[in-house]
Amino acid sequence: MIDIPTTVERLKAHVHELTKNIGERSVRLPENLAKTAAYIHAFYKGIGLDVHDEPYDYHDLQVVNVVAESSTGTNPARRYIIGAHYDSVAGTVGADDNASAIAVQLEVARQVKTLIDGKEHDLAVKFVSFALEEPPAYGTRYMGSRVYAKKARQQREKIDGMICLEMVGYTCYEPGCQSYLFPLQFLGYPKEGNFIGIVSNYKSGGFAKDLFNSFEENRDLPVVKLKVPFNGWILPSVRLSDHASFWNQGFKAVMVTDSAFLRNPNYHLPSDTMETLDFKFMAELVESILLFFNSR
Repeated sequence: MIDIPTTVERLKAHVHELTKNIGERSVRLPENLAKTAAYIHAFYKGIGLDVHDEPYDYHDLQVVNVVAESSTGTNPARRYIIGAHYDSVAGTVGADDNASAIAVQLEVARQVKTLIDGKEHDLAVKFVSFALEEPPAYGTRYMGSRVYAKKARQQREKIDGMICLEMVGYTCYEPGCQSYLFPLQFLGYPKEGNFIGIVSNYKSGGFAKDLFNSFEENRDLPVVKLKVPFNGWILPSVRLSDHASFWNQGFKAVMVTDSAFLRNPNYHLPSDTMETLDFKFMAELVESILLFFNSR
């Protein structure tokens, strides 16, 4: 469906901008958060999407969630959100965490715009780039996803499924390089880290299954899935991203991930740089997500 080599170069350009030109994107460098939000906003506007900023206060600092939408009309039958946080941990440029996800989000937006324009898809896809996810905002009401999900519940926003992109750019191919939370290592999951994972709670199981089935059509990107009971509280590590904010508000949501610290040794370290990323892997994820939306 998409031109993989071209998408690879576009992904590299996004990650270069976020990690090389802007750099660390933490609350201790609010000017870099502002630059990142402006870059994302300008991209959405440049491809012709309706886009706006939703500001909120983090103590004495104002930050913004950037929201764009591609839609077939005023009342489409199916509405989805693709979300990703654009901040990084202090002291890191956050290439995998989470520039990789923002880059994929932007390129999916480009492709969805093309897919929906002039087509018969009865569909709306909203792209929400969240301001804050990392510490010290993590787990507090200041997370961008918590702000958005709470407002969405209050306003009774229709969301048929939220896709959270969280660290989607790192691969490893040595047997045993992929680790798992107990007891998942006994369930036959791959020993190499060359797959993308889909994590859902029970309420989101049907949505996750549809997404998984579409992803399986892409033979160039292996995919595995995990469904956890009790909104993931029995495996708290599976809640460590923005999908949990939507679970908390009763929405269907999944996390799409390379499995973070279970695979990537650079997690939350200065060594999390773009040179460590697998951009072909990321481009194939764009393809897989497009396969899902093309089936809607």
